Amino acid sequence: MRLFVAVLPPPRVLDELERFFRPFQDELPDLRWLRRDQQHITLTFLGEVDDRAYRRLLPRLERAVARHPRLTLSLAGAGAFPTTTHARVLWAGVYGDRRALVRLAASTTAAGRREGMVPDRHPTFRPHLTLARCRRPLDVRLLLEPLTAFAGASWTAESVHLMRSHLPGKGRTTVEYESLESWSLR
Repeated sequence: MRLFVAVLPPPRVLDELERFFRPFQDELPDLRWLRRDQQHITLTFLGEVDDRAYRRLLPRLERAVARHPRLTLSLAGAGAFPTTTHARVLWAGVYGDRRALVRLAASTTAAGRREGMVPDRHPTFRPHLTLARCRRPLDVRLLLEPLTAFAGASWTAESVHLMRSHLPGKGRTTVEYESLESWSLR
């Protein structure tokens, strides 16, 4: 199973995102915009996990999440990875309790590492919500100018989810995500 740990924004936040970003979605045809059921804030990418490791991982993640308070977050602005001139990912920024979110991500990452997981190539957690991806690098500077005006309402993250990625194939044309477990923040 290909797994990751994430915070899922509530529907009203996804509604805001959709209303603001929809008018820009045809600006660069090479951008593939994520559907709302694909939008999340990744805390930890765990990679491929077998059933045995999965069973060992669950109590570790549960303990890790239980130590952290609920978070007040908001989405605002936009940016690109790795750079605005060679973008492969277009994202919305995450604001609010960022330090607490970084600590939460460190805890879920540590839980995965204790089980020999976390093949993530990105050593530094940079809170964001992916909006769109592209196969080849794009210059998105002109598109980003109006997108930086986005400022969403704050919301409370009350839980953390262990998500499974179902890659294209076997009747699927795009990646689909499934929440396998969720744990409440205190």
